[in-house]
Amino acid sequence: MINFVAAFGLMLVIEGVLYALFPDFMRRAMVSMLSLDEMQIRVAAVMTASFGLFVVWLAQS
Repeated sequence: MINFVAAFGLMLVIEGVLYALFPDFMRRAMVSMLSLDEMQIRVAAVMTASFGLFVVWLAQS
């Protein structure tokens, strides 16, 4: 459970840094998401989650 909380905290740090350093890019990224089809968003989310799981698996090996 401690690893999960640490990973969640690191994710928040990375996201916060992105918004702090590149606010205009992040705003444009959010606006462009509005034009995507629901299925495109789902596919991108599943691919991202799968890649994240693969990275965690590599780190644990």
